[in-house]
Amino acid sequence: MRFNERMQMTGLRLCVLGVVVSLALAGCMGDRSYVVPEEPLPPNTILLSGMMRELSATPGFTDSLIAQLNGDKQGPALMSPRLIKTLKDMVLGKDWQGLDRFPGWTLAGINPTVKIAGRIVTRKDDGTPDQSGTGVSESAPVDDAAVTTERVKSYIDLGPYTLEHAETVDLTKPSTLPGFTTAGIVSELGAGVTRGDGPNATLAPLHAESQRLADVMNRLSMNALSGARPVTASIGTHAATTPEEMIAALTASGHTVNVYDARYFANFGHFHYKGQEVMMPFFIDSQIAIPGTKRSLLVPVSHAEYEWEIRAPKDRPGINANISWYFGIDGKSQFRTMDTQDQAWVLGRRAHTYTGNDAVEVTRLVGKMVVAFMHQHLRRPDLPFGGYYPLGVCQDGVAAIEKKMTGSDTLFPNTADTSLFDDPRDAEVNAMMSAIPKDTDGGLPSPERIFGSLPTGDLNAITIPGLADDLTRVKTAWQDGSLERTPAWMRRMLLRLIGMIAFGLLAWLVIWRRRRHAHRAQ
Repeated sequence: MRFNERMQMTGLRLCVLGVVVSLALAGCMGDRSYVVPEEPLPPNTILLSGMMRELSATPGFTDSLIAQLNGDKQGPALMSPRLIKTLKDMVLGKDWQGLDRFPGWTLAGINPTVKIAGRIVTRKDDGTPDQSGTGVSESAPVDDAAVTTERVKSYIDLGPYTLEHAETVDLTKPSTLPGFTTAGIVSELGAGVTRGDGPNATLAPLHAESQRLADVMNRLSMNALSGARPVTASIGTHAATTPEEMIAALTASGHTVNVYDARYFANFGHFHYKGQEVMMPFFIDSQIAIPGTKRSLLVPVSHAEYEWEIRAPKDRPGINANISWYFGIDGKSQFRTMDTQDQAWVLGRRAHTYTGNDAVEVTRLVGKMVVAFMHQHLRRPDLPFGGYYPLGVCQDGVAAIEKKMTGSDTLFPNTADTSLFDDPRDAEVNAMMSAIPKDTDGGLPSPERIFGSLPTGDLNAITIPGLADDLTRVKTAWQDGSLERTPAWMRRMLLRLIGMIAFGLLAWLVIWRRRRHAHRAQ
């Protein structure tokens, strides 16, 4: 072999060696072939992958499950066509590891799929798809025309009350509404699978009072709409025409009222299989590196809501009810009942408790949110998914109120496009929505928001296999100042690789010069 050829081969070997050494150094980070844990699981619980292992071969079942999730109005996540396809491919390809951390994308990665889904949903007047965008008009005119029950019924539940009829609702009398039923909540899918959760043993017996109070609170909120006839609610000698006045009236009449800022792991399936709860979180990439691994922290999306617990005076009859508020995937920003039984793995934490004047103030802000979202719906009726995602998800409104009440916000993710919140009638809400972080542009969420969204302060209480360990590692790094972002880790690995290649080339150059000098000396 000639001298130049030998030098080229030597240089090639050194370059290859540099790459190998660099990759080996990166490999020291661990996780060469990470396997998502499938246990331990809480009693009477099965992973989605476990159910699909047994049922994916059942003719038609995968399509039936996908159909349940496609265009879902119950879950916490917008199942866009790309997400649906990814889920189906995982099931058909038996990618059980992927299914247990589905989808595992960054919010910036999810964002375009939602916009595409919006184009599919949005229609022109002739029924054909509107390809101009998501149907969102950033310059929609303020709609100050009189509002009718017919116009708002898709966006809020008013029960027996209408916008055209003025009346006084006497809450001193017991509710005549029916009790809790699973009709319309629980459905049979076959093969031992049901969807929907049954009654909460504590809250379901209160359903009639809770439903009436939720309807009344929604109708009192609508008093602020143009042209709505006034409705008054009374309890004893106290009267109310707004939601906050209702809470003040209940308190003045001797009721105990607590308002909770509550967080849970969101359940995007609500499935049960042969009597077992099916664990179905929806994972998002936090872009935080897990120490000692080459992985990014994937966190389940949380659900946030405000909850009102009202209890009657001990010495006389009164109202016992539990209601909640959030902006849901059904496109409704409204007061709701909360009497189904959550699956055990979603946990639950009360991040803040408000009483007295603070409870009244939180209720006032929620009422403002209800009205502001209704203004949005009336101005922009073509918003896909009822505005869910462009107007925010359940976290946005709760985070905005948390910021107003406490000076900090501890929820992730927030998706609202604040350019849409421009109605001068809703100036307070506009400012509140602008004050919280936004996550759809690829920004990096703070650890405070990641951990603040969790439904427990005790990481060991988390039963999703493998998650508690990942969170513990990240929390330790956060507290000792060594936490790294995934993009930063990738840049560091790339710089190491470039450095090792440069070192190899430099070594090759030195050896080549020495051998060339020795060859000439001969």
